[in-house]
Amino acid sequence: MCRHIGWLGAPRSVASLVLDPPQGLLVQSYAPRRQKNGLMNADGWGAGFFDSGVPRRWRSDKPLWGDASFASVAPALTSGCVVAAVRSATIGMPIEPSASAPFTDGQWLLSHNGVVDRSVLPLTGVAESTVDSAVLAALIFERGLDTLGQTIVEVGTLDPNARLNILAANGSRMIATTWGDTLSMLALPDGVVLASEPYDDDPGWSDIPDRHLVTVAGSDVELTPLKGSV
Repeated sequence: MCRHIGWLGAPRSVASLVLDPPQGLLVQSYAPRRQKNGLMNADGWGAGFFDSGVPRRWRSDKPLWGDASFASVAPALTSGCVVAAVRSATIGMPIEPSASAPFTDGQWLLSHNGVVDRSVLPLTGVAESTVDSAVLAALIFERGLDTLGQTIVEVGTLDPNARLNILAANGSRMIATTWGDTLSMLALPDGVVLASEPYDDDPGWSDIPDRHLVTVAGSDVELTPLKGSV
């Protein structure tokens, strides 16, 4: 499992989204409040953002709380679109920087919060890592993000035990799914936050129902039930 966060809106520093909030990803790496599986997220982290339309990433296989270099640089990394995550590795999966989200196809940044049986994923290309999240990300890139909902329903049908919370962004759009774990949204005057769990106690946070697709474009947010939602 993992925790992830996405931002689409006015330029903000990565630190303001990941490190500074009282219950942000930094705290969620050792004390998540809503995580259903696992107690910590100490098996790596990644922060991705768009720089003039180009996705940039900083990933590690170490706990987020121990990276002083990232803490010193993150306040200077500013973008209008950010995807970041902390990782709790699935048992048997390698712990390496390439296994940490966000993954990319050169246009999108994508994080997977969950677990899936790799044997059910009909990937024909090459993934960034052998971990289940990387293989799922490669399949989603291969199919295209416009078919994300369809892909998640198909994979969830093939693996009924899968948890398939996806968060992806391309600089101008943000797309997410809920399938087996939590996702919350905070709409602010200058943008929209999607996160596995709220990073503070702002009353504006709302919970996204399970088995839904969320699309964000500008200030427009659309929720679409996925097949099999209850």
